[in-house]
Amino acid sequence: MMGKTIRQVTFELLRQLNITTVFGNPGSTEETFLKNFPADFRYIQTLHESSAVAAADGYAQSTRHVALVNVHTSAGLSNAMSNILTAYMNRTPLIITAGNQTRDMLLMEPWLTNIKPETLPEPWVKWSYQPVRAEDVPADGYAQSTRHVALVNVHT
Repeated sequence: MMGKTIRQVTFELLRQLNITTVFGNPGSTEETFLKNFPADFRYIQTLHESSAVAAADGYAQSTRHVALVNVHTSAGLSNAMSNILTAYMNRTPLIITAGNQTRDMLLMEPWLTNIKPETLPEPWVKWSYQPVRAEDVPADGYAQSTRHVALVNVHT
């Protein structure tokens, strides 16, 4: 029997954190994330990644709840950076994920690959990481403490 995928572990973790609304502008690398999208989640599609972050920023501020944004590879993350900076300045609690090419393609560095995806947003996020395997997805305890820090910051 095969182990769980990064996708499965991620959705389980998001449920534990009560984060079921996703903002994004899907591209080809998000196909596996969106295929058979869980019925208990809501996907809000935007025109581009910057507007996805802006919408999530507004949602998180108005609901006082962490919002999730999914962007498309390096191009989408780059497009989102201006509003990631805005969310940072607003002290808005966001979780931002970015699609990437499949692992077997990464060595060829195909078009739109995030070569070092964790480095681009580093100045404007509290933590940046790329899980390679399902067991690399942050443990619930770490995610809970990160969520707590984000919420404390937004309320102060």
